[in-house]
Amino acid sequence: MSEYTLVKSGKLSLKGEKKRKKHKKKRKHEDESSASGSKILVEDPQSILDHGNWWSITKFDDITSAVAIEFAPYCYMKALDNGLFTLGQPHSKGDVPDPEEILTAVRIGDTKIALKSGYGKYLKVNSDRRVTGRSDAIGSMEQFEPVFQDGELAILGCNDCFLSCNDGGEIIAMSKKAGPAEIVKMRSNATDRKSVV
Repeated sequence: MSEYTLVKSGKLSLKGEKKRKKHKKKRKHEDESSASGSKILVEDPQSILDHGNWWSITKFDDITSAVAIEFAPYCYMKALDNGLFTLGQPHSKGDVPDPEEILTAVRIGDTKIALKSGYGKYLKVNSDRRVTGRSDAIGSMEQFEPVFQDGELAILGCNDCFLSCNDGGEIIAMSKKAGPAEIVKMRSNATDRKSVV
């Protein structure tokens, strides 16, 4: 038994393996954002009624299931049966988005989402910078990043360009900077809203 006490015990280390230091994880508190003085934006209840009870999403945590992306007042991004996306016709006050204008949002991590059209295909930005909905699965090309800043939203595509609508009504991702044309509203009708109304 005395020979066994001389043997060093512990984790098996392999040749070429580097030692890793253990880091303590810092926890962020939920109240940190409100304590730091950031503003909670409250949408006008009349605006919600004007959009058929579809409220404007103001933070990433509110992105769940059915969403509609509004590029102009009462005009939503619309899926076509050929996989392309265009700007839909303007709606009257109180109208809900059409079924072709409703997307399913799937969260991927803490900052990115995937969007699925009503035709069951995932959206992506293709090589000519047009937004298409022809993918069957989520990959790196099908990931979008909603960027919230100063109460406004722009959606960043996989090509590091923001979504916008061109003169022909097609949904594209061309601009590296978010200007007025790239500012959109993402609306939801989810009843389990996490924002304060």
